[in-house]
Amino acid sequence: MAAAPADEIRANAYVGFDTITQQIEHKLLKRGFQFNIIVVGQTGLGKSTLINTIFASHLIDSKGRLEPDEPVRQTTEIHPVSHVIVENGVRLRLNIVDTPGYGDQINNENCWDPIVKYIKDQHSAYLRKELTAQRDRHIQDTRIHCALFFINPTGHSLRPIDIIVMKKLSEVVNVVPVIAKSDSLTLEEREAFKQRIREELVYNNIRLYPFDTEENDEEEIQLNETIRSMIPFAVVGSERTVIIDGKPVRGRKNRWGVVNVEDERHCEFVHLRNFLTRSHLQDLIETTAQIHYEAFRSKQLLALKEQTNARPSAAAQ
Repeated sequence: MAAAPADEIRANAYVGFDTITQQIEHKLLKRGFQFNIIVVGQTGLGKSTLINTIFASHLIDSKGRLEPDEPVRQTTEIHPVSHVIVENGVRLRLNIVDTPGYGDQINNENCWDPIVKYIKDQHSAYLRKELTAQRDRHIQDTRIHCALFFINPTGHSLRPIDIIVMKKLSEVVNVVPVIAKSDSLTLEEREAFKQRIREELVYNNIRLYPFDTEENDEEEIQLNETIRSMIPFAVVGSERTVIIDGKPVRGRKNRWGVVNVEDERHCEFVHLRNFLTRSHLQDLIETTAQIHYEAFRSKQLLALKEQTNARPSAAAQ
């Protein structure tokens, strides 16, 4: 039987429980925040550069081959890197997982398996800690909150491997696709490419982040709709500073001019950064726990229950 809705009552004098938000903020600031992101894409698409550009810090180095005698990677590797970034008193523990070798082989069959396995392994590790008799007060969270998927700026359409991998990733993690090095496309080519990708995502039933929930208000629903209309984000990354009109900006300079990565007329980097850090950072973390991890947890516990029920039957025989 559902409980009757409680009446809203105004206190006759100041009580002070409205400070609970300040109390929560104080505890959270002491503890810090955790954000885990994985980058997926072929070598040479600027994955490391884009991550460094988003967080305005040199966090990861490129894993591409720079010398002719360097061996070619035969499998997809997993390279996690951890940093603590501080901004205005807020500590963010950032785990960045690079996937060098993905899509670089002659035969790319099942090259996505190590990535999917790694994401599931983090769910499994969290579940084991959660089910222990004396679990930690704050379980270290290594679950992947976001997968940045880098699309080659061909201007044509998605490759079959892109469709397969995005579909498999979207089942276990929040996927955000980006068109890498989009300054290689004209504005008209870029828009046509984005439209074709959106049509292919719909045709192949690939459900990407962000998701609407019953908790969302009208403003949040409208914001999510705006973001979905932009996906995939056409981005350019750069850690170099160039001078434009006497002001230093992050950009790429060539003989035809300068690409300012933070100029919305040049690329959609600002929209991606704002989306990941300023409007949806907490929602990415919550969606991972409430949707992806919960689905994994339910599946594992049901399988465990079935195994437990099967044992007495086998013993009776």
